[in-house]
Amino acid sequence: MRTRPGKRAEVIALLSGSLEDLPAAGCLSYVVSECADDEDRIWVTEVWESAEHHSASLQLPATRAAITAVMPLLTGEFTRQETRVTGGVGLPVNR
Repeated sequence: MRTRPGKRAEVIALLSGSLEDLPAAGCLSYVVSECADDEDRIWVTEVWESAEHHSASLQLPATRAAITAVMPLLTGEFTRQETRVTGGVGLPVNR
């Protein structure tokens, strides 16, 4: 996602706070990263037990508060890619 100029650190702080409820909601991994060559872009990589778990997590009070706080700091430019984890290190794989 693209942040408004100079707002990347603030967005990262908001997205990285209040994550303690995510594991119980079915989140297996949640990583916020800075784009190395674009100072106004960040990447959020998430792995969920299911799409339903992710949808339900959007109703958590902390998640709703973070979304409300972050939206005015973004340009509206988002890139999204859905994948299915098939292997690797650090995550359980359901087959």
